[in-house]
Amino acid sequence: MSDIKEKHKSKIGGQALIEGVMMNGIHQSAMACRLPNGTIDLEVWDTRNGKNAPWYKRVPFVRGIFNFVSSLIVGYKCLMKSAEKQMTDEEEEEEELSKLDIWLNEHLTENAMNVISVIAMVVSVLIALFLFKYVPTLITKPLAGNAFIRTLTEGVIKIAVFVFYLWATAHMKDMKRTYEYHGAEHKTIACYEGGEELTVENVKKYTRLHPRCGTSFMILTLLIDIFVFCFIPTGLTTIQRILVQVVLLPLVVGISYELIKLAGRSENRLVKIISFPGLQLQKITTREPDDSQIEVAIEAMKPCIPKDKSEDIW
Repeated sequence: MSDIKEKHKSKIGGQALIEGVMMNGIHQSAMACRLPNGTIDLEVWDTRNGKNAPWYKRVPFVRGIFNFVSSLIVGYKCLMKSAEKQMTDEEEEEEELSKLDIWLNEHLTENAMNVISVIAMVVSVLIALFLFKYVPTLITKPLAGNAFIRTLTEGVIKIAVFVFYLWATAHMKDMKRTYEYHGAEHKTIACYEGGEELTVENVKKYTRLHPRCGTSFMILTLLIDIFVFCFIPTGLTTIQRILVQVVLLPLVVGISYELIKLAGRSENRLVKIISFPGLQLQKITTREPDDSQIEVAIEAMKPCIPKDKSEDIW
């Protein structure tokens, strides 16, 4: 942990990509990727003002749901783009296209490809629901007579699956580099919040653990999930129980977001307790980056910093 006191709590958040980093700013967002030739490719676009919309500022719990969905969509698109950027011209020319690939290239517009991306994301969400909703509910069916014990057991199973997934991916070669970029993203934001110039040497001094991380959000969601679902009545069928959990999921996400928001702006004892599980898991999902990875994160960060710092208060 860094002994440098943070002086500013920023709204700017980010995400690690394939050989890159995406930063979501107040007025502008950006993604920077290290290309196979060693150069840094930078894309900048206008943020859709989600964080400045009235509902975002004035409606607690609701804003968390919108922010979660928006982050999923933007993050997925940037992740796909970053993967495409790693293809060299030679690889693209040598890659053999199947009949399906040729047909898609000839008949599908950019909008249609976006629709396909959304469908792929929906499929991913359905797989997550299967692993984190259906499987735990099915396994704990024999405990249906005791709502508290069943919900607690379901929660332990969900957390175990989540932690195992993180541990397993951390041992994959490609994911190790992604987790290093994740560390670069956190350290760069921390340097900006600390009021220092964004240089490699300055960024390296900061911790790679950050209370507003998506990893922290996910583990908080699973913990709040246990508390909220303790109130689900007994006597429901497996399908009914899953449907009730899905219906209550926006509430769980909303509560989790408010806790992350609190963790990002305060450092009192209660907040430290709330942040503790997520910070520990970040030791798996972040790694210390090298200088070249920090350079990428800095390039992604610079366009996102507003001229008026008062606009960027978390």
